[in-house]
Amino acid sequence: MTTLPAHICRRAFLGKASIGSLALSQLLKPSLFAATDKWPGVITKPHFPPKAKRVIWLTMAGGPSHLETFDYKPKLAELNGKPMPESFTKGQQLAQLQGSKLNCFGPQWGFKKFGKSGAEICELFPQIGSVVDDICLIRSMHTDAINHDPAHCFINTGSSIPGRPSMGSWLTYGLGSVAEDLPGFVVLTSLGRGGQNQPIAARQWSAGFLPSRFQGVHLRSKGDAVLYLSSPPGYDRGMQGDVVDSVNKLNAQHDAQVQDPEIATRIAQYEMAFKMQASVPGLMDMAAEPQHIKELYGCTPGDGSFASNCLIARRLAERGVRFIQLYHKDWDHHGGVKEGVRLKSEEIDRACMALITDLKQRGMFEDTLIVFSGEFGRTPMSQGDGRDHHMLAFSIWMAGGGIKGGVQYGATDELGYKAVENVVHVHDVHATMLKLLGIEHTKLTYRLQGRDYRLTDVFGKVIGDVLV
Repeated sequence: MTTLPAHICRRAFLGKASIGSLALSQLLKPSLFAATDKWPGVITKPHFPPKAKRVIWLTMAGGPSHLETFDYKPKLAELNGKPMPESFTKGQQLAQLQGSKLNCFGPQWGFKKFGKSGAEICELFPQIGSVVDDICLIRSMHTDAINHDPAHCFINTGSSIPGRPSMGSWLTYGLGSVAEDLPGFVVLTSLGRGGQNQPIAARQWSAGFLPSRFQGVHLRSKGDAVLYLSSPPGYDRGMQGDVVDSVNKLNAQHDAQVQDPEIATRIAQYEMAFKMQASVPGLMDMAAEPQHIKELYGCTPGDGSFASNCLIARRLAERGVRFIQLYHKDWDHHGGVKEGVRLKSEEIDRACMALITDLKQRGMFEDTLIVFSGEFGRTPMSQGDGRDHHMLAFSIWMAGGGIKGGVQYGATDELGYKAVENVVHVHDVHATMLKLLGIEHTKLTYRLQGRDYRLTDVFGKVIGDVLV
């Protein structure tokens, strides 16, 4: 009988035995070994019947003005240039306008009614207006952070303090991904015109304290999607596959001894990187897309635009990616809000319509949840010819995946300063998103330092009135 070394514990012994089994299974049936690297998710049985299979989150980075997009305020137009009533602002936290003379700044563009629902939105967005009966407008949002980075952190992770897992990380941890050769959480960014180019930190798609295999993978939307993805000179795919297999076997042996989740992450990521060498070029090569689809989005595929990224998002969704997040920058209009929003509308209006239309044509709209949101809104008071940051009121919209279309939910006061009717918090949006994916938001938790953490922290309620 073989005597085990004293330093090998029971768990390590079982781990070594499992490695031997895996090695044997690879010889008998190679596909079995690859299957072990696919994360199945910790939620093996949905808490609710899921309405959505995936999320496409359209992030308008910089803080779009709700007053020039989706929340028309005729009273504000009437008071344009007059002092802001102190009853609204006294004792309130402002960003750069704190201590300044506050004057009302009327909507800079007209609004029109669209669709059978008669939703009133800015005249600059006729294409979104054409699909407004598929959309639920939520005009009563508020958040906890008043500056860009903390506000992005809050809407992504449920906390304004960095270090928590992002939405996509929570979802891939909870549900896994059906994508075979792509990450479960993918991020794309695009740069627009007419605003301040606020940087987006990679921690916005971080896995936080979850194992790092759940962090988002940033695909560049122009040029090489992933740097260093090609094989080194002199190596063909077969040779590189041998290297990956050998490295992963060594890592697996070490993991069996130390039980470190980051080693398991390294194994999974080596496998994923190897698969992506074949899958990503095909994903980004849109030559086979019909011309009418390219015209629908109004883009040249691969040009790095928001429209091109929306088309890539549909392709990612088709391939089973669980959470797709698009950032479109330059919505920070401290000055020149009128011209700035006009430029932004040219960049996003047709693309948003095209994404909804394309998904509907492919039978994917019903199980894809689309969320359109900035990190906060803008003040109804002027900052020159622009607007300051504002956390007490902003608008978002949701569509597909179990959301009622043609609904306008919630309201701000007559000047658009504060959400006052059916008030919705960021935690509520997260809870609703999870519900649509079949998850009770209080039950998707991760134990850390003696506490169960979750995306909604200790808050959040499902917005039941907007669900089918």
